[in-house]
Amino acid sequence: MSNQQPIHVGVLFSNTGVTAPIERTQLSGTLFAIHEVNAAGGINGRELVPVLYDPQSDAVQYASLAERLILNDDVNVIFGCYMSSTRKAVLPIVEKWNRLLFYPTIYEGFEFSNNVIYTGAAPNQNSVQLADFMTLNFGSRVYLVGSNYIYPFESNRIMTDLVEQRNGKTVGKRYLPLTASYEEFTSVVSDIRKQQPDFIFSTVVGESTQHLYRAYAEAGLNPKEMPIASLTTCEAEIKAMGAEYAAGHYTAAPYFQSIDSDTNRRVLDLYRKFMGGEVVTNMCWEAAYFQVHMFANAMRQSGTDQVEALLPELLGAEFQAPQGRVRIDPATHHTCLYPRIGRANSKGQFTIVREAKRPVHPDPYLVTYSLGDWTTQIDTLDL
Repeated sequence: MSNQQPIHVGVLFSNTGVTAPIERTQLSGTLFAIHEVNAAGGINGRELVPVLYDPQSDAVQYASLAERLILNDDVNVIFGCYMSSTRKAVLPIVEKWNRLLFYPTIYEGFEFSNNVIYTGAAPNQNSVQLADFMTLNFGSRVYLVGSNYIYPFESNRIMTDLVEQRNGKTVGKRYLPLTASYEEFTSVVSDIRKQQPDFIFSTVVGESTQHLYRAYAEAGLNPKEMPIASLTTCEAEIKAMGAEYAAGHYTAAPYFQSIDSDTNRRVLDLYRKFMGGEVVTNMCWEAAYFQVHMFANAMRQSGTDQVEALLPELLGAEFQAPQGRVRIDPATHHTCLYPRIGRANSKGQFTIVREAKRPVHPDPYLVTYSLGDWTTQIDTLDL
């Protein structure tokens, strides 16, 4: 490493609060990528140094700490945010001070900012595929369950539109607080049993995710007949709840730890060495990981982390991520990703039952989409 000044970047992921289990994986993926950048000589010989704060899963704290990073710590780039409510809180801050936020989480779409790079899936990269898969394999009567904030509201609206393309209908809809108890979910599951949907669409996030799946299992419901399909239940939530509760249910995501590729195996091996033991990764971890490398590559070209110079190098940039070769779309600032459907198995991982062979271009405003044209089915699919 040279004697040049280090590059400080902001890192805003929660270590405490209701969404801490998933955000801690995003933090870990970020720090792992920073370690790799520095081990390879930094950025043009300059060390990459994270400035870390814990926003405690609270949108107000996110806004306050983003401003602190910019005004007190003088950072130009922030990696952070999980819930859409926290991204919405940080957005006016980075726009006001012309800084750049890298956002590594699936979200509801219908947003653009010149000051954000979106590396998680937009609705046409997960909701469309999940709706297609579930309605074809189980039926088009859906029960919607979500946490009480913007992402579930918008995701449920999109899912409702999609199932209606298959002449389906919504037979129930419930929103619960982020801090909802097990007892609150038993009430929801009781109503689900009464309504008998073909599948349940869950956008429950955080620690309460495990309550939904446990209440479902303990009510004796069968995922072979009426599975939970989710955009938000990944390996981190399964680790928290126990594999036995998640087994047989479905998730749509660009990345699963079980992807069988040379790049994914290599990155996982390096991550195990970094962590000093066995690891559990997920889609949010992977986006947090690859976006740091995309930033580092762009800054090597621009020579600075000033937004005006950095953006031209980022837009259109590609990177060989664990999920496949990803690309930042210049028009939308979103990322070309590889939709997949996974079925949770008894080992706490996902068996991939369907996947895109080519990256799907982001369409955050759902301008053009249709069910059924996104990918081919894997031969080993066994429902």
